[in-house]
Amino acid sequence: MNTRITKSTMLIALLGLSSQLFAQETPTTTTGSRFGEKSFRTWSVGVHGGILSPNTIFGSGSVRAKEFKSIGYGVNVRKQILPSLGLQADFLRGDIKSTNGTTDFQQSVEWSGALTAVFNVANININQENAVLIPYLKGGAGYMSSDYSTSGAIVSESKGREGWFIPVGAGVKLGVAKGINIDLGYDVNFIKSPESLPKSRFAYAHAGVEFALGSKDKPQLQNYSSLANLRKESAEESAELRRALSTAEQNAQRDREQYAKDLGDDDNDGVANKFDKCPGTASGTVVDGSGCPIKVQREIIKETKVITEADRKVVRDAISNLEFDLGKSTIRPKSYATLNRVAGLLVEKNFSLKLAGHTDNTGGRELNLRLSKDRAESVKAYLVSQGANASRIEATGYGPDQPIATNKTAAGRQQNRRVEFTLY
Repeated sequence: MNTRITKSTMLIALLGLSSQLFAQETPTTTTGSRFGEKSFRTWSVGVHGGILSPNTIFGSGSVRAKEFKSIGYGVNVRKQILPSLGLQADFLRGDIKSTNGTTDFQQSVEWSGALTAVFNVANININQENAVLIPYLKGGAGYMSSDYSTSGAIVSESKGREGWFIPVGAGVKLGVAKGINIDLGYDVNFIKSPESLPKSRFAYAHAGVEFALGSKDKPQLQNYSSLANLRKESAEESAELRRALSTAEQNAQRDREQYAKDLGDDDNDGVANKFDKCPGTASGTVVDGSGCPIKVQREIIKETKVITEADRKVVRDAISNLEFDLGKSTIRPKSYATLNRVAGLLVEKNFSLKLAGHTDNTGGRELNLRLSKDRAESVKAYLVSQGANASRIEATGYGPDQPIATNKTAAGRQQNRRVEFTLY
């Protein structure tokens, strides 16, 4: 009665493990990005066959095996828990035939089931994600049912013997394809009952094929070489960064060429090409802020007038109220009123004006130079549109090169972002 209960318990445990193959495996969440978490195939099945023998590496006594007449075969189901550790259910059948010269022995393993822990000693491959060589060790416990008979000098027969055994073994797996391994192994099974075989143990040298279950897009956990994957993803990252750098350099070169073209003054009328709506005007022509000739020439007053404190206040008010759109050279409407007074001052007293654009050191230097120049040109264009003489207004951009406060604080950077007005 106890034997039947033990046998039933063992079978339920083994079948319970193998039945998990048909349950849905919960995939590991992936980030979809390089160097993120990965999903793996952790279930596999295998078939194997080989030679059964009472001759083991631990000795065989006087019994000699009939090696090529002692055939075994079976299947296994495996769950890989860690890259180096898996749990495996092994099922084996076969006949063990041996002799001591006068008596022939035959052990027929009707069925056997064992649950073993398999330890991968190494995962040998640094160039590919799928390892090509995996040596392993295994050990566990199992239960078997067998028939035993002798012939020759001694004739006997015993059927339905059942008992526990302890399997230990070693082997190597060869990764021949993604998800497919050749399994070469050598197991020694220690039998609890001394009557089952003369030396209470038998060996099983076998070869088999193992197939990983699950999506072919996922690597097999026991074969996965993280070092090879790291090298591959690092190479991809490096190539992507080099491509991005090359693209950035090409874009920067195009921007520099476009910047030089936009801020040039091909017709020397005092208006940059970017703002010049009438390119090619004759030299010496008085133009408006868009570079187009002014039809009614204003009388040029050559009389030099003294710059008063009131004049300077008009300029200071314009500076303090001058605002641009963030990161652009577009003047905000709230600045128009004070700029209009500066334009009126230039028309009335025929002053000359120097506009100097400045930025803080946030961002690239070339971008800041361009932005400071564009803002100074925008102020010039607006003043000219209000009647000021373009030839008497100079617009220059200095970028971050002439700070008046520290760039380490927000307040300092705010002071450095400015357009200076100088009357003369």
